Amino acid sequence: MAGTLAACGSSGGDQGSGDSKTVTLVSHDSWAASKGVIAAFEKQSGYKVDVLEDGDAGQAVNKAILTKDNPQGDVFFGVDNTLLSRALDNGLFQPYEAKGSDRIKPEYRADQGKHRVTPVDTGDICVNYDKKYFADHKLDPPKSFDDLVKPQYKNLLVTENASASSPGLGFLLGTAAKYGDEGWEGYWKKLKANGVKVVDGWEQAYNEEFSGSAGGKKAKGDRPLVVSYASSPPVEVVYADPKPSAAPTGVAQGTCFRQVEYAGLLSNAKNTEGGKAFLDFLVSERFQEDMPLNMYVYPVREGAQVPPEFVKYGPQAKDPETMDPAKIADHRDQWVKSWTSLVLK
Repeated sequence: MAGTLAACGSSGGDQGSGDSKTVTLVSHDSWAASKGVIAAFEKQSGYKVDVLEDGDAGQAVNKAILTKDNPQGDVFFGVDNTLLSRALDNGLFQPYEAKGSDRIKPEYRADQGKHRVTPVDTGDICVNYDKKYFADHKLDPPKSFDDLVKPQYKNLLVTENASASSPGLGFLLGTAAKYGDEGWEGYWKKLKANGVKVVDGWEQAYNEEFSGSAGGKKAKGDRPLVVSYASSPPVEVVYADPKPSAAPTGVAQGTCFRQVEYAGLLSNAKNTEGGKAFLDFLVSERFQEDMPLNMYVYPVREGAQVPPEFVKYGPQAKDPETMDPAKIADHRDQWVKSWTSLVLK
């Protein structure tokens, strides 16, 4: 989930040698961490952190696969359960069991036999709504997937391209989990007929098209429904000045799909020791407790505390759609191909 703080760390460093004192993190655009937390890692480990942001998660994963023989960095963060099999099947990561992995909640663990990835965070992809729009129009906001195809919500929803965007793909998988192999295409035909708008990625959907976000208001976005995260509303409170007493956006709880994000040591990484140290850091209590108000995701470490405003304005979905990673692996590419033909053409 995107926060609004910039990634931090030093630039440069000798990344061409195995004994480099720079560890390079490759990530999607939503990476963010507190300067003090990164500085503490740099002081304790002796490595400088360089962050390379590489677009939406889907784009970043695809680029990392294409460059795996000569990777851009040492650690990749941001591959989630919707794309995990693609990364593993293409040999993107080398095995490493991060110190502290035993403290990760069992439901978030993956690839336990080989330890090629380390779970870092979890969140729920859900439709968000602009409370003011629905109040002004005396219309109840949608609560479920079924609601989104009703005539009163025509031309109100914007979502992301499922072939390039992680939340877009998560939303597609949520509909496949809800309506099954036989029903999801029919659902999307109804959604298309009801005026769903598709844009490339989350930044455009949420910060430009969505009327409920601070960015969307500035951009004069006119869509009061957007595919984003259950943890998006706290962003609109924490960064507002003055702070509102309630979040201006809400979450349609019946539209959520559970996402887990992972990090891994890239195959052919120049600085494997630095990469291992950074993976240890990602599951440390200090980093896990720093994440919620930076990347607007939930920690996966048992006992990690979550800030009260995060719990108040961005609680986890109570009953999100989920899907077995093996089923995602078996069907994802065909589903995306069918979705592209159905929705974009």
